[in-house]
Amino acid sequence: MAVKDFALPDLGEGLTESELVSWRVAIGDAVELNQIIAEVETAKALVELPSPFAGTIAQLYAEPGTTVQVGSRIAAFEVSDDAGVPDAAADASEAAPAAVEREPVLVGYGPPVEGGARPARKARVFDGAPAPQITPAETSPRNPRSTPPVRKLARDLGVELTSLVGTGDDGLITRDDVERAANASAVPQPKPASDRAGDRARETRIPIRSVRKHTAAAMVSSAFTAPHVSEFLTIDVTPTMELIAKLKASREFAGLRVNLLTIVAKALCIAVARTPSVNSHWDDAAQEIVEFGYVNLGIAAATPRGLVVPNVKDADRLSLAQLAEALSGLVETARAGKASPADLGGGTISITNIGVFGIDAGTPILNPGEAMILAMGAVKRMPWEFRDEIALRQVMTLSVSFDHRLVDGEQGSKFLADVGAILSDPGMLLTMV
Repeated sequence: MAVKDFALPDLGEGLTESELVSWRVAIGDAVELNQIIAEVETAKALVELPSPFAGTIAQLYAEPGTTVQVGSRIAAFEVSDDAGVPDAAADASEAAPAAVEREPVLVGYGPPVEGGARPARKARVFDGAPAPQITPAETSPRNPRSTPPVRKLARDLGVELTSLVGTGDDGLITRDDVERAANASAVPQPKPASDRAGDRARETRIPIRSVRKHTAAAMVSSAFTAPHVSEFLTIDVTPTMELIAKLKASREFAGLRVNLLTIVAKALCIAVARTPSVNSHWDDAAQEIVEFGYVNLGIAAATPRGLVVPNVKDADRLSLAQLAEALSGLVETARAGKASPADLGGGTISITNIGVFGIDAGTPILNPGEAMILAMGAVKRMPWEFRDEIALRQVMTLSVSFDHRLVDGEQGSKFLADVGAILSDPGMLLTMV
């Protein structure tokens, strides 16, 4: 038998570290080649790590919740001497602990199996989705089956998953299982006389990790690198809301989620074509302005892991129905924690919908590397001038922030006015294309 170390691979997108979320295996477990052995959370996504070997887990070097640098060893395997170990990892006796010489394993894939082909990416399964094929590690009492959001909820509530019996398909532990366990174990404690007014702790300390850490650094960099300018435009969107109602009733859009974001996204793509400077990037190293001939439309999404901005690739080339489908899938994937680094990288311009929180307007910070971000405010019924009279209309405020190095006031104003014109009167887009 030989002992082989496995180091945290390069997960792509220039990331140098990841947080180990959970182990799917324990010391002594037998594992197969490409079996998922751990989940790690990068600054951008939650990903699964496949085993580079078939063998037995000899050592786990990192504890869940710790941050691990790329190239640092995380596990050791006992493998047979004649098992034909792939070159994706190196013998522990020949490699330094923090830098195992090997070819990195791609996220979601293991090393090549016999014949040179790679296995298909193993899909993560969330509550309500079909149950996957159960591997030996997943059925181990020490590794009960659950989903990433449920495991995070259990950690937050202090619930030990090994003590639960899952009520989901094939014993999958669900969110309801965790919440029931947390409620059952909650024993009311007497409160000090000075703290009768509320149940909140005097202080709560939360480690700054993963997505929130990345977001904070990116926003600080953006705010202090790009000179932000913000503008606002309040418009009557009653015609757009009426259009949405008609689209929902049409055969072409049957089964699609058509909403205000869909129309705003289409309006943005049309406005970009008329003012290309808003869809650009300041390349400081090359001392060049990069003007994109495509729109990778970012949608800011609030998730349990923090704010992420996945983007729809080539959104400007999609029909309205295709855009509706793409946006729906994008947001659902992000909120489920399944957005990949590829989904989150390469954006050129973004939308943030602050209206869902009842907010009228704001001054959004640019997504790093982008020239423009559009914020959608809440739609409210209010008195508005309509056909020389005062009527109750559906009104919203659009806010934009832009990089003044790339977009001057005239260009930013023209872009915002174009978006507003389309939303105020969707027929106006016929004059713009």
